[in-house]
Amino acid sequence: NGIGCLGWGVGGIEAEAAMLGQPITMLLPDVIGIKVSGQLREGVTATDLVLTVTEITRNYGVVGKFVEFFGDGLKNLPVADRATLSNMAPEFGSTCAIFPIDEETIRYLKLSGRSASHVELVEKYSKAQSLWRKDGQEPNYTDVIDLDLSAVEPCLSGPKRPQDRINLNQVPEVVKQEINGADNSIDEISNGSVLIAAITSCTNTSNPAVMIAAGLVARNARSRGLQSRPWVKTSLAPGSKVVTKYLEETGLLEDLENMGFNIVGYGCTTCIGNSGPLNPDIAKAVNEKQLFTSSVLSGNRNFEGRIHPLIKHNFLASPPLVVAYAIAGSMLINLEKEPLGISDDGEEIYLKDIWPSKQEIDNLIASTINPEMFRKAYEDLLKGDSVWQQLEIPTGEIYEWDNDSTYIKKPPYFNSMTLDLPKMNKISSARVLALLGDSVTTDHISPAGNIDPKSPAGQYLLERGVERKSFNSYGSRRGNHEVMMRGTFANIRLRNKLAPGTEGGWTKMEDDQEPISIFEAAQQFQKSNTDLIVIAGKEYGTGSSRDWAAKGVSLLGVKAVIAESYERIHRSNLIGMGVLPLEFMPNVNAESLSINGFELFSVEDIKPGDKTANVIISNKDNKSHSFEVTVRIDTPKEWEYFQHGGILQYVIRGLVSA
Repeated sequence: NGIGCLGWGVGGIEAEAAMLGQPITMLLPDVIGIKVSGQLREGVTATDLVLTVTEITRNYGVVGKFVEFFGDGLKNLPVADRATLSNMAPEFGSTCAIFPIDEETIRYLKLSGRSASHVELVEKYSKAQSLWRKDGQEPNYTDVIDLDLSAVEPCLSGPKRPQDRINLNQVPEVVKQEINGADNSIDEISNGSVLIAAITSCTNTSNPAVMIAAGLVARNARSRGLQSRPWVKTSLAPGSKVVTKYLEETGLLEDLENMGFNIVGYGCTTCIGNSGPLNPDIAKAVNEKQLFTSSVLSGNRNFEGRIHPLIKHNFLASPPLVVAYAIAGSMLINLEKEPLGISDDGEEIYLKDIWPSKQEIDNLIASTINPEMFRKAYEDLLKGDSVWQQLEIPTGEIYEWDNDSTYIKKPPYFNSMTLDLPKMNKISSARVLALLGDSVTTDHISPAGNIDPKSPAGQYLLERGVERKSFNSYGSRRGNHEVMMRGTFANIRLRNKLAPGTEGGWTKMEDDQEPISIFEAAQQFQKSNTDLIVIAGKEYGTGSSRDWAAKGVSLLGVKAVIAESYERIHRSNLIGMGVLPLEFMPNVNAESLSINGFELFSVEDIKPGDKTANVIISNKDNKSHSFEVTVRIDTPKEWEYFQHGGILQYVIRGLVSA
């Protein structure tokens, strides 16, 4: 999208179906234009811009819509900055965020090693098809949002959502409010301390401007005798091998390593919970003192419980600010007004003293990055190293299931499936498994990181002889449905209103009973053939597609979700797993209907094409009332999937019939 190639993310379930020849259907989207003017000021990064646009678009509401950037200000945005914006589209909530093709696109194609004939073809074709951006163009859009680049300020986002932008000088006040007057100190581990500072492997770390800036901040800090605080766990995951190459060529990798930012790998690291454990002494201090500590990372997502189980607050920031906070060691320092530290000769050093100029960054990029770097990095990309090449693999076209594997198990999706089209599931006298609030993310529904030994998933692994040190993560074990269904709703920050006062994957089967795990409750409900539903607020399923957020819910026996609004991909994934997505009517929610979550819910029969349905609530006194909901099955093809019990069943029946 950063170079004008329209594409967008789909859920894993949709991708599986697409590989088997199925189309993806959607409603024709509104297209929101973002008119770009001006130029980023000195000291303002592409990350600051991205976080600002995320705040603007979330407040506007672009879920299910296309976003297209236009305007004369685009001449001041290189492709690296555009790609950083496009990659944040899931955080906007939009289906995509696309840019036109222009001189910046051509400059990027040349820089990244494309052939002269290829570059010429792109330019000629784009101009012939009226895809080329021209100054003064005013395309027609559903609506237009104005974006003045010169108004963007240095900022972070947090502590729980990407759209919660905070100006850099306001960060200490926000953190003080979060820790609510708890004791703190910037000279030791305490409330407000930064325990993780990570330059993560995301689009931000493929952007030369911010990566060179991070290296220069490290170099300048090093020359003044500054160091990362000893309690901060630092890491660097470059966005590509090319990034590593130009950091080496400039000598900046050595400066980053001196600050503790050693390369830990390529791929999803801290931003998806793969930061690894904290130092045991630090972890002990956090637990004993019940500290409110922070992580600062250059990724896209900072949802609750995502980064590390011991860290309450997670902030998104540009790579150079990640380095700065590693040096500061605390979120309570105002980086615009207070010193980062003291130099070797006793001088107070401020962020402005070590922050590089745009000219310095541009000069290093121009003198270092060249097309040959890209060609060399990608010419043997698919060969892999010797370890990869020596892997033993079974032969044959049918996968050989290993019954002893705790990583990959044959899933039960097709158990007892017949070729006949099943009757659509009736939902009768269903119980609520979870009663949730707003902004419940796919991380809350299906965490990707740490597996707690005391959790149902942890107990499952221990019972099978897996040692704690070999647990790995939910993300790594998503080929095992037994682990993943036990991990569904197991996020340590989930707050289920059925079990008030708890945090984590807890629920109650009856109001007067003690809380039990959501997995255990689901198992008991399944034994009694009780249908289950989930009730939630606005923006249900925000975040990455995380198809297990739908698969796990389905395997727990959930037949329907009733929410105030849905994130696009998660709604689609629910249908793909045969779970009915229902939406409260405007200005109606669980609270306005006085739902406590211990009632019985029935959904009157629906038929393909129905836009609304009637939900009947019955309480213990056998009193009942009903309310109308919108059926969020949006297209005829989605109705077909739902009728079959899911997209995979639809595909299998089609293949067998053919």
